[in-house]
Amino acid sequence: MDILLGFLVVTVIGLVLGAILTLAAHFMSVKEDETVKKVREELPGVNCGACGYVGCDDYAKAIAEGAAATNLCIPGADAVSEKISKIMGVEFKDVEEMVAYVHCNGNCDATSSKAHYDGQMTCRAANLIYGGPGKCRFGCLGCGDCARACPVDAICMKDGIARVNPNICIGCGLCVSDCPKNIISLVPQTAKVWVMCSSEDKGAVALKNCKNACIACKKCENNCPTKAIKVENNLARVNYDLCTACGKCVEVCPTKCIHSL
Repeated sequence: MDILLGFLVVTVIGLVLGAILTLAAHFMSVKEDETVKKVREELPGVNCGACGYVGCDDYAKAIAEGAAATNLCIPGADAVSEKISKIMGVEFKDVEEMVAYVHCNGNCDATSSKAHYDGQMTCRAANLIYGGPGKCRFGCLGCGDCARACPVDAICMKDGIARVNPNICIGCGLCVSDCPKNIISLVPQTAKVWVMCSSEDKGAVALKNCKNACIACKKCENNCPTKAIKVENNLARVNYDLCTACGKCVEVCPTKCIHSL
């Protein structure tokens, strides 16, 4: 009898609490903004944060509230921007498409290892052991964290370093945030010149560690007609707002660490 009574009491309490929760959900629920829902449906759902927001949900909410532009979704490109512009009833704005680029050319022929790494095969783990096994402390670790992070399989490992297929890359930037060496960056899809190095060592040291390294000779800087390339912290860097892709920096680079498409 006591067991049955206890069972009945628990059942009644459960039913009462269930009813209270049902009523609370009905009267206290917040209706979903239809505009937010429509915008969210057009976003690709990568949740990469390239737009500057935490994810697609936050970006959709910001657009619906008029707090964000409609052309910030790089993976969605112009097609998504156009659809969202129609939903919001605003003028279409072009998206500046971006692609990821690995600033390293320290392949198997150009550099070597300073030690044998026998640990967890992730870049983050390898980087914790004196910056990784490679001679160049700035170089690609080659364990493929970026490739695993890529939602469209645009990255592969070739000759010991990561390589991005620009025809597949959607510019989400997930590989950028996953690289512990910070040698991957998003560049405009229209860019035609890249510096394939991230070493900030002085020229002699950089060249000793990798024969494809930037040696900070400033020949690229001195020969650029638009002053689009400058050497800072022993490394050549391109300002894509000024670059005209004339190729003069590529021609004069003694180690051929600057490449053109």
